[in-house]
Amino acid sequence: MDPRQFRHFVAVAETLHFGRAAERLGITQPPLSQSILALEKSLGAPLFARTKRHVELTPLGQQWLPHVREALAALDALPDTARRLRDGQTGRLSLSFVSTADYSVLPDLVRRYAEAFPGVEIQLIEATSDVQVPAVLAGERHAGIIIPPPNRALPAALAYRRLVSEPLVAVTPEAWAAEGPLDLAALAEVPLVLFPRNVAPAFHDLVTGYVAARGQPVRIVQEAIQMQTIISLVSAGLGMALAPASLRKLARTGVRYVDLVDPPILETGLVWRRDEAAPTLHGLLRLTEVDGSALD
Repeated sequence: MDPRQFRHFVAVAETLHFGRAAERLGITQPPLSQSILALEKSLGAPLFARTKRHVELTPLGQQWLPHVREALAALDALPDTARRLRDGQTGRLSLSFVSTADYSVLPDLVRRYAEAFPGVEIQLIEATSDVQVPAVLAGERHAGIIIPPPNRALPAALAYRRLVSEPLVAVTPEAWAAEGPLDLAALAEVPLVLFPRNVAPAFHDLVTGYVAARGQPVRIVQEAIQMQTIISLVSAGLGMALAPASLRKLARTGVRYVDLVDPPILETGLVWRRDEAAPTLHGLLRLTEVDGSALD
């Protein structure tokens, strides 16, 4: 069926007069009558009951009219939808993130993106950096918030932008009553609760390197892949952890956050495929390019 036939049908249905409908459409009456006849033939049933002086909708025409109006409204909306998709005003953004970002850069970034692009569906997936990088490379995610490897040694197909740098703090059981700034060199031992190296090598090496540089042997007493779990294990008294300063927002009974002497600095950034063409991603990149410096 030709969409013009739908418009012809609606015009006649709303005026119940072929002459006035033809005038509204800017055509003559004979082509309009032929168009309606062709439409009825394709449907196998009449849409109008006609006499020389009277036109009315058949029961089929009455029931079909709202469906045709809905279809025409959707058709008329297509150009605007295409423009919105082109400009990243609608569609979907798939963004993965490390658990530490949940307390630093992620909430503010998502809020600002949602305010700038309210028509975009934001899909958030928590994952460690080692999982995110291949997923972004494979096109399964538009972008990821990761802890970059040393020297930002990422595959050439990926681009990277720093979002935030923050010091690490010590997370200790409350019973330790440690006062900051804490010098690990003054402790008898440093039993660590930490990410496994295979899932978070950059963070793992940052922590263990700092501990070793303070003259302490590296003793890992428990491992976990989520920062929230690590904090819970510290509250259970299993050991201490080093965490981004933004984790102070995670209030947990039984733990204390203590500043460190000469703390190591953790960087978190955005990674994406250089050839990724999704307009929703480019909206995110524009947002971080303009406001990224404010995220520190």
